[in-house]
Amino acid sequence: MKKFFYSVKQGRNPGIYTNWEEAKAQVIGFSGAVYKKFERIEDAKEFLEGNLKNNPIDEIEDKAELIAYVDGSYDLESGSYSYGVVIIGNDFKETLSGREQNPEMASMRNVAGEIKGAMCAMKWAVDHNKKNLYIYYDYTGIENWAKGNWKANKKGTQEYREYYNSIKDRLNVEFRKVKAHSGDQYNDEADKLAKDAI
Repeated sequence: MKKFFYSVKQGRNPGIYTNWEEAKAQVIGFSGAVYKKFERIEDAKEFLEGNLKNNPIDEIEDKAELIAYVDGSYDLESGSYSYGVVIIGNDFKETLSGREQNPEMASMRNVAGEIKGAMCAMKWAVDHNKKNLYIYYDYTGIENWAKGNWKANKKGTQEYREYYNSIKDRLNVEFRKVKAHSGDQYNDEADKLAKDAI
C-alpha cells in the first residue's frame, strides 16, 4: 500500500501526518484550513515551510467532500444575470451554469449571479448527500450574507440567507475567498461559464 504524507499548514495542530484520519481531524470544520497530500516527505516539509503552493483539489480525500467555484456575470443591455459553477469531487468534475432575468435581483448585477451560483452549488451538494462543501468565491458578500455578518436588505440576499439557514444543519459549508481574475484555473472557468451563459 502506497504511503502518503499529509502536510497541515493551517489547522488545529499544524504539522505532517502519515494518515488521512489524523490529518482530517486537524482540518475538517477548521475555517481557512490549508493542507495537502504528498508522496515524498521532503515535499510535505517544503509545503509546510511555505515553499509549495496549495492546490485545493488535493484537499478532497473523502467522497463526502466537495469543492465548488462560483462566479456571476451581468448583461446591461438585456438586464439579465448569470452564474457559473465548477464542482469538483474526489473523482469527477461537473460544471453548471444558468441565466435569469428577475428585475429585483438584476439590480445587484453580477452579484446576483454569484449568489445564484452559491445556492446552486449548495443544492447540488445536498442533493448528492455530501457533508462538506468548500465554496470558493470572489465577492465577499457570498460569505457575509450567508453567515449574517451583513444585513440582507434586498429580497435576493434575504432568500439566499434563508436558503443557507435551511441546509446548514445537513451540509457544512466552508467559504473561501479567491482574488478575481488572478489566474486561478477554476475561478477563471466559473467566470467563463457565467459569461457564456449570458
